[in-house]
Amino acid sequence: MNYGLKFEPTNSRNVDLSGFADADWAGDLVCRKSTSGYVFQLESSTVSWRSKQQSVVALSSTEAEYIALCLASQEAIWLRKLLENIGFKQSDATTLYEDNQGTIALAKNAKSHSRTKHIDIKYHYVRESVEEKNIKLVYCSTEGMIADILTKGLPKHKFEQF
Repeated sequence: MNYGLKFEPTNSRNVDLSGFADADWAGDLVCRKSTSGYVFQLESSTVSWRSKQQSVVALSSTEAEYIALCLASQEAIWLRKLLENIGFKQSDATTLYEDNQGTIALAKNAKSHSRTKHIDIKYHYVRESVEEKNIKLVYCSTEGMIADILTKGLPKHKFEQF
């Protein structure tokens, strides 16, 4: 009851939507699947987040991050449309922060990469979103990646006291 999202009134119909996408690589020690995570902020308030085990086994950290980026891109487009429907059309691309340089290069470069041909076509939604200028990818160091917490489990010793 004492907590909530606070939005300051503004005269502008343009609000700043940005997101962070991250993945661990083969973090599940049994099935070797990775976990995707994203966090979206509207101005300075977190409005959307998700953590989900990936449905396929990624063959590299770049692939795991690319799959996570695809999930985040879909959420970014959905949030952009939601904002537009309530009167806040986004004039600029939504910034998505990513901590893997290879993933950013893969999303920005439409040339075929021989080492990434195995990546399912459905994950190239990211590339299309970049080309259409709906999202803009920006490198973010791992230390600044706020979605990192959604891709790692809590250490077991944290629960020993319960």
